[in-house]
Amino acid sequence: MDSATAVVTGASRGIGEQIAHAVADAGAQTVICARDAEALDAVATDIRDAGGSVTAIRTDVRDEYDVERLFETATRAGNGAIQYVVANAGVYHGTAGETPLTEESYAAFDDHLRTNARGVFSTIREAVPHLGPDARIVVPTGVVAREGMPGYGSYAVSKAAAEAVARGFAADLDTPVGAVDPGQVATDLSGDGGRDPESVAEMVLWALREADPTALDSSVLDWGDYRSATR
Repeated sequence: MDSATAVVTGASRGIGEQIAHAVADAGAQTVICARDAEALDAVATDIRDAGGSVTAIRTDVRDEYDVERLFETATRAGNGAIQYVVANAGVYHGTAGETPLTEESYAAFDDHLRTNARGVFSTIREAVPHLGPDARIVVPTGVVAREGMPGYGSYAVSKAAAEAVARGFAADLDTPVGAVDPGQVATDLSGDGGRDPESVAEMVLWALREADPTALDSSVLDWGDYRSATR
């Protein structure tokens, strides 16, 4: 990723934080964002201390003007074109697996859709004018987007919508746009258990750099795809 510019949203914790470290370690000029400026700056400091190149900018992906500013900043921070975008920002209101639709508040439903689906839309939409040749866009997702699982409520609905947004852009752009499903991950958002976020970051790095672009485009690559390709 030497000399390439990578943008990672939702990079203040969890999977996003580890993805930011992975792309910076791979040599990219990494631009990270999240709503929590203090936590984001701490991640940026860690990346710099490890020798990486990073720019941190507080961004709310629910606000398209914030996202527009993010990508304008990224083009100035890098070489004028963006090669890698990870639309990772997401929220979960409640405890994973304990938020059935029958008990979901309208406020939670609305914010899940605004952040997890519309946020993916705004991220890709505002990235498009700044994408360089051979750019790739990856959207982390989960099995709840495709399988009915009790207790995941409007979070699952929002992830299904995010996958649909990715497929729509894949159909409309020459740039490969796809989703990656790492399975259960041990984060604050999804709860205890599951894979280490660092291993998930390596999967995302593979999707950005090495996965067959035709296999990525308009698809959901899962952990099995990753492990088969990297054996």
